[in-house]
Amino acid sequence: MGSLPANHQSEVLANSGSAKRGWRRLRQQKFYQISVLIGIAYLLVFAYVPMVGLIIAFKNFKLSSGIPGFFTSEWVGFKWFSEFYHDISFWQIIRNTVVISLLKILFTFPIPILFAIALNEVRKEGLKRFAQTASYLPHFISWVVVSGMLFSFLNSQNGVVNQLLMAVGLIDKPISFLASASYFWPMLVLSDIWKEMGWWTIIFLAAIAGVDPTLHEAAVVDGAGRMQRILYVTLPSIKTTIIVVLILALGNLFGGGLGGSNFEQAYLLGNPVNNSVSEIIQTYTLKMGLAQGRYSYATAIGLIQSVISLTLILVSNYSAKKASGVGLF
Repeated sequence: MGSLPANHQSEVLANSGSAKRGWRRLRQQKFYQISVLIGIAYLLVFAYVPMVGLIIAFKNFKLSSGIPGFFTSEWVGFKWFSEFYHDISFWQIIRNTVVISLLKILFTFPIPILFAIALNEVRKEGLKRFAQTASYLPHFISWVVVSGMLFSFLNSQNGVVNQLLMAVGLIDKPISFLASASYFWPMLVLSDIWKEMGWWTIIFLAAIAGVDPTLHEAAVVDGAGRMQRILYVTLPSIKTTIIVVLILALGNLFGGGLGGSNFEQAYLLGNPVNNSVSEIIQTYTLKMGLAQGRYSYATAIGLIQSVISLTLILVSNYSAKKASGVGLF
């Protein structure tokens, strides 16, 4: 190093010291780094590597050809996409998927915001914590268990709901909630609100907790009442969080909106009687792929849904940034 100019020597020493500090910091954070690497590995294995299989959406893939068939199967272009579009059930499936998700966004999106504001206004900490805990516990209950509960409560023979309605004289005979197409969408929306409302409330409560308390103090000095403080201080302060959650919900419109649970509900609660309103893209894909063995056709349908979801995220993010200056990216 003595032959190098002084400025080059200092640069080399600085780089060497920076590298040593970097390695030292890396060793100190090794458990955090390992956690990050596990997350990256999970994404690679379960999110990115399976994308190779999307190629069979453009091929006539047969399961008997095995993994090599992914690359050796006959190219058919957009045959499966065209077949799905011309399927007799196409518009019914698209309608059910979109309507269910829109109903969920329309009714389940504002409720966590309103519930978070209501909890924030509760002054008794014990009551507040009890209400919050009771509201988000259903999130951890599997949809399989929830569907079993719905069968127990809503069946027409000995369901609690029918017995209660008949006891108070509102109905003369039991209602077939589970075997009626007219009750299927309300049942999905109400069960989704019950299960997911408290979970999303946590996000909005955290946003409300971050509101500068001096804003409320200034509003009180100006004579603002509780409702005025909610309208002009709390809601504008959590606008960013609301918009980000809305963008995510719109991006997942074909998957289930805010809860992302269309498949579980439609699969578990759907039956031949209400099939006209319960058949959605995900259940149709499962039926075509696993039940009938049409893997290329099912992959093409899933790819359509993914492309539409990506488009919805981009459009909703662009619209939100134009309207309010807030977006995901």
